[in-house]
Amino acid sequence: MTTLARILNRRDLTLLTVGTVIGSGIFLVPASVLRSVEGSAGLALLVWVAGGILSLMGALTYAELGAMNPAAGGLYVYIRDAFGRFAAFLFGWTLFFVISTGTVATLAVAFATYLREIVPLSEPAGRAVSIGMIALLTWVNIRGTRQSADLTNWTTAVKAGAIVLMSAVLLWLGRGWSESAPAADGDGSAPTPLSGFGLGMIAVLWAYEGWQYPTYSAGETKNPQQDFPRALFAGVLILIALYLLANVAYLIALGPTAAAQSDSIAAAAVGALVGPAAAKLVALAIMISIFSAANSTALTAPRVFYAMARDRVFFAKLAEIHPHLRTPAVAILASGLWATVLTLAIGTFEKLLTYVVFIGWIFYGLAAASVFVFRYRLPGAERPYRVPGYPITPALFIAAAIGLVVNQIWAQPWDSLKGLAVVAAALPGYWLWRGNSSRQP
Repeated sequence: MTTLARILNRRDLTLLTVGTVIGSGIFLVPASVLRSVEGSAGLALLVWVAGGILSLMGALTYAELGAMNPAAGGLYVYIRDAFGRFAAFLFGWTLFFVISTGTVATLAVAFATYLREIVPLSEPAGRAVSIGMIALLTWVNIRGTRQSADLTNWTTAVKAGAIVLMSAVLLWLGRGWSESAPAADGDGSAPTPLSGFGLGMIAVLWAYEGWQYPTYSAGETKNPQQDFPRALFAGVLILIALYLLANVAYLIALGPTAAAQSDSIAAAAVGALVGPAAAKLVALAIMISIFSAANSTALTAPRVFYAMARDRVFFAKLAEIHPHLRTPAVAILASGLWATVLTLAIGTFEKLLTYVVFIGWIFYGLAAASVFVFRYRLPGAERPYRVPGYPITPALFIAAAIGLVVNQIWAQPWDSLKGLAVVAAALPGYWLWRGNSSRQP
């Protein structure tokens, strides 16, 4: 029987963690965080640190789970073994039809959008570029996990280097953030520091989104018991450092007021200090960053669909491993095709992604909660790595996940119901697949 090849090492997992997270967020999100905290530079930086620490708590929790059960599927497997196949299926369904494929489609469209800032592109040409990017990533990932991991490693190194270089230039040429924070309007509508901090945390947690994706490739890791904890820990620390460096550089370059007013903060900062022509370099850096994040998603997410198919709760063909390439080729191809469909439905699926993406945090919290279930059910099981600070570390991460979901439902109840409806649409599929599997020998 052909199986997945265990070829990913610690360096691969570390760069995969960084590469999946850094897309276009760090080039755009810092401005919205500043607005949330009324332009307070110190509070904004504290939000980024807090978001990084919470992400680190989640990574350390998943590290115990990944070292304990290094199987393909990651979070899907943890949720399945702790809370049953139905909850795990809902996660996989949402990941396939909206979250991971929608992320790839969104990144592909954004890639073409930023390419237009460098060369002129018509609308059909831009759409062709987006589809071509998805096709390329699908082909690379089918050809081999090693090839895809190498591509992620190189592109992640390039975009991390671009962030460091950009930040160094801004710090060297910047004038400092001596200007005062913008004053409140005086009508009582300004958020309190606490509520502003919470709003900023939501944006920051989205910017850190994606560090959990390497768990999906646990079945292809050479030495998961040692490499998973160290790679996730190192990857999140690198992310925190890069994000703080970029934020400080933006503030030094523009000052809090101008930084908060810029929706494209990286381009504004570079343009202000280096010149408008340099904005094209920022666009190129964002394109590389987007391409890397899309490839990381295309590398990892299909392993969840492969695991679902092996459990007979998804399309059976997706459980097949290519006999020579040893990749879940059909699962990768299906993901690429659905991402292409979503790209062609641009506008419609973006709203769908907005409705559903917060639901992912329900499953992230469930996966973290499984560490409590396994500690109770399997007290004597071999645990090569134990999450430090247990039970506080996973509990705080779970609390953050609950808070983010509750805040989304409170702030946008109608849109949240639409997202829950998309997840509920999985029910007929689950009953169909479970019924078919129960009739098979």
